[in-house]
Order: sequence, then structure tokens, then C-alpha cells
Amino acid sequence: MFDDALIEAARVSKAWPFQEAMKLVKRYPEGKPDGAAVVFETGYGPSGLPHIGTFQEVLRTTLVRRAYEILTDGAPTRLIAFSDDMDGLRKVPDNVPHHEMMQANLGKPLSRIPDPFNAGFQSFAHHNNAMLRDFLDRYGFDYEFVAASDRYNHGDFDAALARVLEKYSAIMDIMLPTLRAERQATYSPVLPISERSGVVLQVPVEVVDAAAGIVRFEDEGETVEQCIFGGKAKLQWKVDWAMRWYALGVDYEMCGKDLTDSVTQSGRIVRALGGRMPENMIYELFLDENGEKISKSKGNGLTIDEWLRYGSEESLGLYLFREPKSAKSLHAGIVPRAVDEYWQFRSKIPEQPLEQQLGNPVWHLLRANGNEGGDGDNLPVTYGLLLNLASVLGTEATAESLGEYVDNYIAGASKDPHLARLIDTAINYNRDFVAPTLHKRAPEANEAEALRALDAYLAGIPADTSAEDMQTAVYEIGKDEAFAFESLRHWFKALYETLLGSAQGPRMGSFIALYGVGNTRKLIAEALAR
Repeated sequence: MFDDALIEAARVSKAWPFQEAMKLVKRYPEGKPDGAAVVFETGYGPSGLPHIGTFQEVLRTTLVRRAYEILTDGAPTRLIAFSDDMDGLRKVPDNVPHHEMMQANLGKPLSRIPDPFNAGFQSFAHHNNAMLRDFLDRYGFDYEFVAASDRYNHGDFDAALARVLEKYSAIMDIMLPTLRAERQATYSPVLPISERSGVVLQVPVEVVDAAAGIVRFEDEGETVEQCIFGGKAKLQWKVDWAMRWYALGVDYEMCGKDLTDSVTQSGRIVRALGGRMPENMIYELFLDENGEKISKSKGNGLTIDEWLRYGSEESLGLYLFREPKSAKSLHAGIVPRAVDEYWQFRSKIPEQPLEQQLGNPVWHLLRANGNEGGDGDNLPVTYGLLLNLASVLGTEATAESLGEYVDNYIAGASKDPHLARLIDTAINYNRDFVAPTLHKRAPEANEAEALRALDAYLAGIPADTSAEDMQTAVYEIGKDEAFAFESLRHWFKALYETLLGSAQGPRMGSFIALYGVGNTRKLIAEALAR
């Protein structure tokens, strides 16, 4: 199925998806018994809408899945996207309507609370689950959706629940030492759902008959015996996670650093149940531009919709691919660089030997969902250059005006579907972040003389002068001792600050070719007039 050279190169590759996939190769040196599929899982809590954390976990897990398939020459795999929709609602989210109705249903399973959006779904969880599936389908992920409510309610987890009751004492021995004294007094691995109130109860439980699923507990002052099968209970989070691994035969699941302790305890519990802990990668969490942890309640992060307002899906994939075990800043300022870096990586693939291709993030991203085309493609114009052009045009920049400049630079370039989309995002980014901060300063005396020299050069060049030749001329002016620049960096900084109003900018030769010689001379004249 896969080329032998590719398989051999993958086995020694340092790229993290292959490193992670090798854990599974070692887990099953002869392949999973009976030719069964290796099971990958991602988890989602539908107390809110899908977000960038959900996307990154499915994407990264998919990358490991594809790497494993290469290493094993096409061994079967499955990816389960699991929704924990039996969890009790602890807090009413800020971004949902009908707060009073939601408040009245606190404590009930998410899948048994009416849909506050009145969108025709069976429950709040069913609405959010549908959003998750639409979200994953949009990006072409290959997955099996599993809702906890379906498995609990239909009895699919009953055998595993009986096993939890059978190993109740062993699970308590694992969990109690990790809890505070007051929590120990009320802790139970099993959370019965009250037949009176419908609330997921946090009460001590006594096992009456493990095989039959019968437990005894107090509900509103009355002692109740109740079967936990068929959706009449759920499990505490760490026990539930372990039970899921046991019942679904999960072989691989990654999680954030905040769940490190949960992984440890759930691993011990699944072994107590007689199962095997999945292979695991713990990734670092996102930080905002101030270095603080991203919080949904604070709203200090960046949503996927916001990223896609300013960049591309491909650039988001690159951002999520790189260094998963390092903390990552997540704010709008990182988007433009991610866009251009994606295309830089993509354009390099054809010229790289195989072992370097396997270390190229875009090689993995192109194959994440079965798309192996596009290697070597590049943008006609960098995103950074588009942003600089949009900043010069200011608030008057439109998709049409940017497209015209691009087409004057390279005929028909604006028809490139990738670039056409980025033209729109460049306008958004310029409007929201660049234009409000621009300040074009007056040039110093030596800078003004250098600008006059650049203007004189531009006045005399043929219309077909290349961007590279113009870039060389800009370099030569900056190196001329007559203008007394400490370094070329100071010359380029002066160009950016006086012509563009920014501390950073593009290759000037490319910018002049894109914006036009005549328009650039007008910028110089305006700067000199200051």
C-alpha cells in the first residue's frame, strides 16, 4: 500500500506524529489481534459550542492516526469522537439564551435539558453534538461520532458498569487518597440519576448487587435502591474516562496538561477493570498575548471563526501542528506569520529529500484527511505583502482594489482560490488591527536624502524592471555611505516607518512591483512633504 522507502523513513523520522505512532507499533508489534482496528479517541464536553481546542485535538489525533497507517503499511484504524453528554450541567454558559430555563435544569444530564436555542433538537446536548459534527465534517475529518447518552441509555455500557461495581472497592482505594477529607465523605465512582428530580446525584453509594447493577443511596432523605443500567446513572469523570477506554477498547488518546492527574488516576482505574491504558500524549495549553492561560469564561482566547476571519484553515493547521508539547500563544497577531509560513513549508516539499519531507508540517497536513495533492504549490503573492498593500490603501481597501493590484503584478493571480480567500482576510485584518495603529513619521535628514535617491532611481527605470532588480537598487542605496545608515536594517526600518507607517514591512522590491512605481513615488513625495 505504501512505498517501502516511505515506511523505512517514517520509522526513523523525528516528526512528532511518527514518534507518537511508534508507541502503537510497539504496543502491537504483530498488529492488533485478529486484525482489529487500532482505536483512536478524542473527547468533547457539550456544555458549550465546539472551539479551537476541540479542533486541535481531532486534527492532532488524525495526524498520529495517518502516521500509524504509514508505519504499518495500512493497518486498520478507527477514530471515535466521543461526546460526554451525560455529564450534569454545572453552570449556565454565558453564550446561550433562556438562562432561567437553563438555571432550572442545573444538575441534569446535558442530553436531558431542553434546547435553549429552540432549533428543533431533542436537547441542549443534541444541539451541541450536531454543531460538533458539522464542525468536524467541514474540515473533512474521518471519524465515528459516539454520544455517551446513546451508550448509557441503550445499555451498551451496562457490562462495563457492572464491572465498575464489581471493582468498586479497588476504585475507591485508588481515588480516595487523591481527595480532600470533605470530598472523601461524599465521593462515589457512580453517580445515580434521581428518578424524582432527574438530577445527577453526588451522593455516597453502596453496592447491593454488582451483576444486576443495583446500588443503594439517599435521595432527598429517603433510602433508594436503583439499578444503574439503561441510563439511570453515569460515572464520575475519571472513572467514566477509564470505563470508556475499557468498553470501547481505546488504544490512543491525547489530552491537555490540565488533565495530567486525570490520566494517572484513570490509567490505574482501567487496569483495575482489567483493561489496558491507551497510549497518550499530553500537550501544552494555549496562552493569550499576555502569557495567561486561555479561559472560555474569560474569553481571552481566539475562536476558530476569528482565526478564519484573519487567516486560512491551512494556517490554523500549521499553528496546531508545531510543537504540541510547548505552550503556544493564541491571539490574532500570530495569524499572518502562520499563513506565510504554511506556504513556505508547502513550496519546499518537492525539493526536499524524503526524510526532510516527513519533517515538513505541511506534508502531514496535506495527508491528514486523504488529500495528497498540492505539494509544491505556492501563493502568487505573500500574505505579508497583501497586508502591506491593504495598509497603504487604508480603510478604502476592498477585495476588488487589492485584486486589481495583484493582477497588475501577476496576470490573473487574484483568481487563485487560496489567494482570493486571503485577499478578504487581509482586508479584515487591516481594518481591525493595522489601520488603527498606523503612523507615518517624517524622515530624518539622511533618510530624506536616501528617499530622494530611491525616487530618482524609480523615475528612470523601464516599465518591465523586475522586483528583484528594484530590491537590489534599494539595497545599494542603503549601503551607500553618503546616507550614513548604521546598517541596512536601519534603512529598511526608515522605509517602513515613513512610507508604510509600520515598524516592519515587506521586501521593498516586491512591494514596489505590486503597488506600482508611480504609486510608490507618491508615497515618497508624501513622506518628504512631512
